[in-house]
Amino acid sequence: MEYLRAAEILPQELIEQLQKYVDGAMVYIPKKEDGKKSWGEKTNTRIELAQRNSRIYADFQAGISIKELAEEYFLAEKSIQRIIRQEKMRAEKEG
Repeated sequence: MEYLRAAEILPQELIEQLQKYVDGAMVYIPKKEDGKKSWGEKTNTRIELAQRNSRIYADFQAGISIKELAEEYFLAEKSIQRIIRQEKMRAEKEG
């Protein structure tokens, strides 16, 4: 996040109005809702996790145990169970 000096970008009248509420404090101004990106949109993380989860589900269906999957993917067994449950629900909706 880049800090900008208010005096360099805002009209003096607006600065005076802001000083009534936050004199000398730093203020974060969020982006407009239409400018926000959802999680994983900037990188391929979302796609990579979806692919990993599909592989986990396929491996489970091929007979690999939850314990083995947890060790192979460096995840907790509960996480593997959650992924399998989610992938199963997704497959049922598509199928």
